[in-house]
Amino acid sequence: MNLLFLYLEFFKIGLFSVGGGLATLPFLFFMTNDRFTFIQQSGWLSAEQVGNFLAIAQCAPGAIGVNVAAQTGFQYGGIGGGLLAALGLVSPAVIIIAAVAKVLQSFKENKIAVSVFSGLRPAAAGILCAAGWGAWKLALYNPDYTAWYKLIRWPDGLVCAVLFLLIFKFKFHPILFIALGAGAGILLGL
Repeated sequence: MNLLFLYLEFFKIGLFSVGGGLATLPFLFFMTNDRFTFIQQSGWLSAEQVGNFLAIAQCAPGAIGVNVAAQTGFQYGGIGGGLLAALGLVSPAVIIIAAVAKVLQSFKENKIAVSVFSGLRPAAAGILCAAGWGAWKLALYNPDYTAWYKLIRWPDGLVCAVLFLLIFKFKFHPILFIALGAGAGILLGL
């Protein structure tokens, strides 16, 4: 694999990912008609690998998008590929922040800049919603359903619902959720 191509592909993704690590996921794995176009075009990952990489990225320290980019790059380019994919994803942000940092104070009072940032907030929220939908499809959706009640993989959905309840109702520590999710996966044979 051409490592420069890997860097450039992830640079393009990083250039338009507004909203943080989760916001990169729709760009990394944009879904149309229940297919991952990025995966199909690049041939780098299967849908199963995307789910596994997303699960690992959620559990690992650091930004989710960078973790998934590094895993993808590593899979197909070794250590150099992992480093270049992650670097490609963060390079646009570093360049833009370095360029804007000096003039950010003057933007603080500029009505156009304030309007741009106000417009970026809902755009970022929409991108995050798309990432959530993609994560839902990876984790719970059953593409082979024959009846409406088979649309969701119910053991996985039950684990998701229990962990969701524990997060919002009982405020348990996140490490516990990771351990519970892994344990439930082992017990249920997910």
